[in-house]
Amino acid sequence: MPSKNNYVDLHCHPALKTFGKSFNHKPVGRNSARRTDLRSVWRYDPPSLFDKVLNYLTGLTKFSQANFTSMAYGGVGIAVVSLYPLEKWFVRNKLNNEMLLDLAANFALGIGDNRIDHVQKINDYFKDLMMEYDYYRQLDGKVIRLPEGKFRYKLVRSYSEIEVIRASEAMSKDVHTICVILSIEGLHVLNTGLKKKPKEADVIANLNQLKNWAYRPLFVTISHHFFNNLCGHAQSLAAMIRGMVDQSEGLDTGFTSLGKKVLHRLLDNTNGQRIFVDIKHMSVQSRLEYYEMLDAKAFGDENIPIVVSHGAANGLISGKNPTMGSPETAVKLQSADINFYDEELVRIAKSGGIFGLQLDERRIASEQTLKQIKHSAQRHKIMHYRSELMWNQIKHISILLDANDLFAWDMISLGTDFDGIIDPLNSFWTAEQLPFLADFLERHVHNYVSTKPYKNGFNNLDADEIIDRVFSSNAHSFFRKWFK
Repeated sequence: MPSKNNYVDLHCHPALKTFGKSFNHKPVGRNSARRTDLRSVWRYDPPSLFDKVLNYLTGLTKFSQANFTSMAYGGVGIAVVSLYPLEKWFVRNKLNNEMLLDLAANFALGIGDNRIDHVQKINDYFKDLMMEYDYYRQLDGKVIRLPEGKFRYKLVRSYSEIEVIRASEAMSKDVHTICVILSIEGLHVLNTGLKKKPKEADVIANLNQLKNWAYRPLFVTISHHFFNNLCGHAQSLAAMIRGMVDQSEGLDTGFTSLGKKVLHRLLDNTNGQRIFVDIKHMSVQSRLEYYEMLDAKAFGDENIPIVVSHGAANGLISGKNPTMGSPETAVKLQSADINFYDEELVRIAKSGGIFGLQLDERRIASEQTLKQIKHSAQRHKIMHYRSELMWNQIKHISILLDANDLFAWDMISLGTDFDGIIDPLNSFWTAEQLPFLADFLERHVHNYVSTKPYKNGFNNLDADEIIDRVFSSNAHSFFRKWFK
């Protein structure tokens, strides 16, 4: 049955697999209102036992995690869906044999052979972006009948539109709406990163077109998995995939001159068209350069919130001092520099930003923590043990902010990265299980906060309020202020 919750997911990819499967038909890029159609963003595809075993053994996620039916069942009220034209270098990589290339990519991504063939030959990412944008618009507002009732997703331009939709639903409970905000993962979409020097005029023209969309993205990541001629990226791929692809070009570097021009154009608020920067996937050097520009008021005197749509704390003090400031909590976290340092978390909080916690086991927990996790044949015990991995993140961030005399509970949110090539928390496979995750997390939170552990009394909130903030109200507050 659909959940009555109003959760917010700051980062997910409902169309990655289904848009890919649309390339098996002519014309390509067609969304389908038939929920049984492989091309439908509503297609319900819960994991089979085989899917779960495969994920447990390999970390590969072949099933759909963020289709709109699963989100409806899981009580997601607002989804920030990330448009992501797949980077060519995922499927044009170290393997030389064409058949092996196709098999490996399709097995890892589950997007279909024809989509892989298309991406291997791609020479215009922006055209691909426009196709995915159109894919979402095709069923915008279309009412879909599930056994449990009538549902739709609706693209929105502002938080005020969300409020109008919710007010209307309060009057008439006939249709439940998932409000959809657009974002973009990787500005290679401006048609960069194709092993040829991009033309600045073309890149800026594509960006200007993006800023004039009817449903302009709220935020974008500038970098993603591969160098895109704009700024350096962090190491991001799991060991098994990393053995097949090469991320070395541009790794750990800073902004290029073109990247700085794109950054300034993004944050230019002429005509209210600012697009915020999501700093996930940036290299440490790029992040430092961005902070320096913010400190220097390079984009004007207005405060600009720092956004992380799907991230994790790494437990280390800073890039310059990569040691554990709070070993008791930090030792349980994944220390990779794609995750965020304590100094950065404090900066994000002070900026009025938002931090979406992702649900990828490989990102939120250290290898040692994963090795030591308890196992059980009983599902409720598995859920208890695996939800603790997320609680470790929340606990570390909240203790850090409290130690810096900051309110600990208005920044942390949920950014699942469902369907984004992640290894989800076992037993919390898809958006449908989010209510269970909230329930089990609340137990961890209660066991801790009931002792009033924070030095600042304003941080000693009840567990149910903390979970509501993380799963819903923090993101609502951010949108209310910044999504105009």
